[in-house]
Amino acid sequence: MGRKMKSIDRQPAPDAKYHSVVISKFVSRMMLDGKKSTSMRIVYDAMDKIKAKTEKEPLEVFLKALDNVKPLVEVKSRRVGGATYQVPIEIRDSRREALGMRWVINAARSRSGHEMAERLAAELVDAFNSTGTAFKKKEDTHRMAEANKAFAHYRW
Repeated sequence: MGRKMKSIDRQPAPDAKYHSVVISKFVSRMMLDGKKSTSMRIVYDAMDKIKAKTEKEPLEVFLKALDNVKPLVEVKSRRVGGATYQVPIEIRDSRREALGMRWVINAARSRSGHEMAERLAAELVDAFNSTGTAFKKKEDTHRMAEANKAFAHYRW
């Protein structure tokens, strides 16, 4: 056990436009090479495009899209004897949020299209409608956990 004090989990400051901590985390997670202003511009442009596409409040669409993509369970490899089992485990809330954001960002980056804001907006609208690559990733993860439910007793 370490002798130093436990590190505290600092919440990031809410973003300027929507006053949301979740968007602030998303911007930080999307950032490449420390270019936060570029990342922020992309996210805000995507939110404007979402408003134009759906005629709904972009923050509500964003939060609902993230909720649709967040996984409840995941599988971890566990070696027992000579065999490796995929053991389903429940995920804590902070990891659920991180995985959901990561999947949306990766899906938007791998999408074909012209600019990142367009691709991100399209992926968020798809996630809002429970379709798209990020939502499919969540469904695949849940399906794998369901298939390996028999090995749940190997949880640690």
